[in-house]
Amino acid sequence: MSPLSAQQLNELKQQLLQEKNDLERRLDQNGSYGLIQSLGDQTGELSAYDNHPADLGSEVFERAKDNALNENSEQQLDDIHLALSHIESGDYGNCVTCGKPIPFERLKAIPTTLYCYEHVPDPHSSDRRPVEERLLAPPYGRTSLDELPEQNQFDGEDAWQIVESWGTSNTPAMQENPNVIDGYNDMYIESDENDGYVEKMESFLATDIYGNNVMVLRNKAYREYMHSGEGDPALEPDAEAEDRFE
Repeated sequence: MSPLSAQQLNELKQQLLQEKNDLERRLDQNGSYGLIQSLGDQTGELSAYDNHPADLGSEVFERAKDNALNENSEQQLDDIHLALSHIESGDYGNCVTCGKPIPFERLKAIPTTLYCYEHVPDPHSSDRRPVEERLLAPPYGRTSLDELPEQNQFDGEDAWQIVESWGTSNTPAMQENPNVIDGYNDMYIESDENDGYVEKMESFLATDIYGNNVMVLRNKAYREYMHSGEGDPALEPDAEAEDRFE
């Protein structure tokens, strides 16, 4: 049996019905926060794919926000319907956990509550995600394979290094290790990493198409190789390489 008086019960019921009508009208007018339309319809484009990843990221953020707002409204409607059903059954105003009366002041503030203050269940975050996130998965951080054993294929970090090598808004002072920068062309992440070869010697030794006529390409890797004295010392340093490190 409800611990509320008929006047209190009627007041709370009218409050619940008013909130129910407001929510239903809002969802109808805004098309469930725009979710009745596809992302392509909202942007006016033939496809949800954009010319720039950041644009699609903004759209996905807005879609996630719409999902959260719509889900919140739907949950409020469910809570209102449940509270109204308890009014009809005659046990509205009693805590469903301990059975003790819920203070009228609490019901006035939160008419959908079915719990006293001591037994309010812990809220949980939503597991629903916007479907557009499937286009972006896995994110950049999960595609870096450097830390995985026996993995050396092209990954997300390599893709970023290529883009970053063309320049960013960063200055030398903002780099990971500004002490090793020889110029602005070496400012990207792991710019000293071997690209396309494992050992430095592979980058400056070459042959003709028949495997004959060994040639030495006196590039940066060659000069560093000679200066460090690593590997087979069969290559004779030239004056240019010596002057480079004098």
